[in-house]
Amino acid sequence: MKGDPQITVSYAQSLDGKIGTITGESRYISGPETLRLAHRLRRNNEVIIVGIGTVLQDDPELTCRLARGPSPVRAILDSRLRLPEDSRIAHTARQYKTFVLTTEQAPVACRRALQGCGLRIVPLAADGKGHVSVVEAVAFLGQEGFRRLYVEGGGQVITSFLRAGLVRRMLIVTAPILIGEGVPAVGDIGIRRLEEALRPVRSRTKRMGRDLRWELDLR
Repeated sequence: MKGDPQITVSYAQSLDGKIGTITGESRYISGPETLRLAHRLRRNNEVIIVGIGTVLQDDPELTCRLARGPSPVRAILDSRLRLPEDSRIAHTARQYKTFVLTTEQAPVACRRALQGCGLRIVPLAADGKGHVSVVEAVAFLGQEGFRRLYVEGGGQVITSFLRAGLVRRMLIVTAPILIGEGVPAVGDIGIRRLEEALRPVRSRTKRMGRDLRWELDLR
């Protein structure tokens, strides 16, 4: 529908499709060129979306440090409000506008504590697994006037957006390493037959140092 938010997903993976080791370590799978690409994507979009798992694992700030320009609004998908009050996200909430998208089941005490940090807590409907519905999250951000959304991770969030058919563009960087058992970039998106597989309308590749970048247009 005209006017719907345009959603870009980007991540770095190993040759065998992992975005982290079995212990969750993910810094840095790919080379420095990929980090600069991520910061350009942050700058070029209005909102950056990540799941609480990424925040708990990496304690990121999600700002533009390697690309000139404004940092995006931050949106954290956190169904149970596990965001730590001493996280970088919470510490910088008064400097960078931040939504914490949660569910009605989230503890009231946690909601009040995080609001005290300057975070905007937004209860939304849950999906069938009790997680924040990504459809509702996109609808809320659209109502707030945002049109360019950038999903940076992790795997569960990426999978939810793909399964819901919300993704328009993907930038996937593949590093020439093998991890084996680890954190998959994409989980079950409902594909049962090859004819159902997501196939891009257009695709382009580009070398980035030792890595290979795929740019896919899904719609």
